[in-house]
Amino acid sequence: MAETRSLDRVVIRFAGDSGDGMQLTGDRFTAESASLGNDIATLPNFPAEIRAPQGTLPGVSSFQVHFAEYDIVTPGDRPDVLIAMNPAALKANLKDLPEGGVIIVDQGDFTKRNLAKVGWNSDPLTDGTLDKWKVHALDLSGLAVAAAKPFGLGRKDASRTKNMFALGLLCWLYSRERKGTIDFLKTKFANKPEIRDANIAAFNAGHAYGETAEIFEHRYTISPAPMPAGRYRQVTGNLATAYGLMAGADLAGLQLFLGSYPITPASDILHELSRRKDVGVVTFQAEDEIAGISAAIGASWAGNLGVTTTSGPGMALKMEALGLALMTELPLVVVNVQRAGPSTGMPTKTEQADLLQALMGRHGEAPVPVLAAQSPADCFDTAVEACRIALKYRTPVIVLTDGYLANGAEPWRIPDLDAMEPIDPGFATEPNAAKPDGSPAFHPYVRDENLARAFAIPGTPGLEHRIGGLEKNATTGAISYDPANHEAMIRTRAEKVAGIVRDVPDLEVHDPSGKARVLVLGWGSTYGPITAAARRVRLAGREVATVHLRHLNPMPANLGDILRGYERIIVPEMNLGQLAFVLRAQYLVDVQSYSRVRGLPISIAELEEHLTAEIDALEDK
Repeated sequence: MAETRSLDRVVIRFAGDSGDGMQLTGDRFTAESASLGNDIATLPNFPAEIRAPQGTLPGVSSFQVHFAEYDIVTPGDRPDVLIAMNPAALKANLKDLPEGGVIIVDQGDFTKRNLAKVGWNSDPLTDGTLDKWKVHALDLSGLAVAAAKPFGLGRKDASRTKNMFALGLLCWLYSRERKGTIDFLKTKFANKPEIRDANIAAFNAGHAYGETAEIFEHRYTISPAPMPAGRYRQVTGNLATAYGLMAGADLAGLQLFLGSYPITPASDILHELSRRKDVGVVTFQAEDEIAGISAAIGASWAGNLGVTTTSGPGMALKMEALGLALMTELPLVVVNVQRAGPSTGMPTKTEQADLLQALMGRHGEAPVPVLAAQSPADCFDTAVEACRIALKYRTPVIVLTDGYLANGAEPWRIPDLDAMEPIDPGFATEPNAAKPDGSPAFHPYVRDENLARAFAIPGTPGLEHRIGGLEKNATTGAISYDPANHEAMIRTRAEKVAGIVRDVPDLEVHDPSGKARVLVLGWGSTYGPITAAARRVRLAGREVATVHLRHLNPMPANLGDILRGYERIIVPEMNLGQLAFVLRAQYLVDVQSYSRVRGLPISIAELEEHLTAEIDALEDK
């Protein structure tokens, strides 16, 4: 019997052909880990092709899960364990596995034909290629077929249960429970009993194989992570965004309307909201991106909370309509789940290269608030805040997430909606001006203390008015071509957005010793790699400060003072230095850009090395 040992953390990567069920396998292992109280972070990695040729490198799909007994902030740089379902999966991921790491591989798929597809002239399982790693070559396909045999499936269908066999084996190896997965399979295949029973049998057979085959010296346990009391669930960034939008509408007492066009990696928000008719959500899958945002603007005009979701290419198409929402000063939330570009780019890979587009990518002087979420769970809070700003200030708001946040998962503490601050949509209910004859009138551009214009739902008696995309008189809403009026309206809209800084909390710098000379500033999903790299730097005895931006327009009021308080400022981004460019221009400070545009999250180890070198260089001066 294998000896049981305790670990504080493990990173596992499941990899196989896009038809091997790696995303499902990884998700189920993540769910079992979350149910045991481990902290989790995941990185699904999809092929860009809808169905690449089977067994080829472009068709490899993987799912990485990092689980631990303490707070973690990333899915990890490199896996400790690689499960490879075929030669392509092994070859595509081998470079990421550190020497001494564990490989569990389906040797039944290592045929001459499959080896030739990836350019291997000999079998790496026998020619010494894998001598640096601990290899367990198992006939996963054959073992799964044998387990599924009693249920009458053909060999092809039976072999598809090999992912469940592998999952059962890993659940045994890392002391995961089985009940959750068994219940999941019963529900998923409730209408296909032979598929259901075959998958459960393969899953249980994998667990039993680990227990009886005696090929592993050790079995492992990872204790629960300490977390604040509350109810938790596993959540992806897209799911958290959908929940945040629903919560924002509920807090305002408004119906949520989503006008959207499907696009990777944002489509899951549309999918989730389309299921929520039970709470009054209305979704419109439009014929294109322009129709999606235009419908959302119309819904806001009618007194709903209008939302549209997209990724970078779709964002470009929405820009003229976004300018309309800005000029009509209607509340609108625009979610951009960024992906690698330009053009079609790499649809399933992550990037942060839409920042300048969000800040400046419109016709004319058209500033809008821009927020960015830092983690999958934080997508909820960021979406709620975007709803609050949009309604309070009568403005479109852009929310930036990215492919890594959208598909990655982590534990989320379910909030108490009753304890959250309500949002007052502030609809006008009575006239606010007078006609020349002295009778009551309604002027849509009369503003409150926040410079937000008066907002009346169409059909409200006595509040008839006109708005649109042509410039309007500063009070009455009548079309105006007067130069002075145009400049006044341009400056007023800019002042309104700039004034949102009153609602933006001051930044808090994490500088434990108070002696750091180097500040690392991030935004969006770089939060995880920055936090993890800074932890490593401090453990090595060096000092570094970190701070993270959620509000990118307007930026927090104390940011300038913070930047001027450090000798060196480093800004890691998954682009070629867009935030660094903005900071240099706005604050006239020397900002050093640390850029990576590889379609993957920034490497913790590489960032740690860079920070260490920068800190040591300052110390040597």
